Amino acid sequence: MIDKQDILDAFNFRHACKTFDAKRKISDDDFGFILECGRLSPSSFGFEPWRFLVVQDMALRERLRSVSWGAQGQFPTASHVVAFLARKEDMLPGSDYTEDFMRRVQKLSEEGIARRHIFYPQFHQSDFCLDTPRAVFDWACHQIYIVLANMMTAAALIGIDSCPIEGFSRDNAEAVLNEGGLLEDGRFGLAVMAAFGYRVSPQPAKTRQGMDEVVRWT
Repeated sequence: MIDKQDILDAFNFRHACKTFDAKRKISDDDFGFILECGRLSPSSFGFEPWRFLVVQDMALRERLRSVSWGAQGQFPTASHVVAFLARKEDMLPGSDYTEDFMRRVQKLSEEGIARRHIFYPQFHQSDFCLDTPRAVFDWACHQIYIVLANMMTAAALIGIDSCPIEGFSRDNAEAVLNEGGLLEDGRFGLAVMAAFGYRVSPQPAKTRQGMDEVVRWT
């Protein structure tokens, strides 16, 4: 197993890198590792409500940059940019996506599927009150942040920098992606974006609250 100090070192290494070394590119093997750590991430009911759109087309990056105030330095210089897409109506109980997923991917028995047909609608209707399209989309987005964190940590463990990006107009960014058919006629929405590469500037000092400020034991 990896040493605990190596993990803490990676967390201390990681920061929101605003500008990358445009001349340095992440190897296919290393970026495949980062993507695999995202693919293996957990999701509610195991339904994986995500798609990872790797944006290497610099023209598309520039169009996204024009509507992303938080990506001005990152998009032109990053080795790789990922737009994390979240499923919308696919996540509703009884959707073609979830029905196929239970059988094709999860390989659940018919008995297991019958149990899901009880608990999954209950989860939507009363447990989490996912009673509007926006609530369902936001729930899917929340799960994608698990993926985002895992991919950034995986990158840090192998010495690769990253920056999560929420500083964008969702409506305008989705319009850009929609023009290329990348949201599949509204089946997906844009949850968050991230840039990966290698830093050019020294890392700023990391500031965090103390353990006694963020942890309560009962």
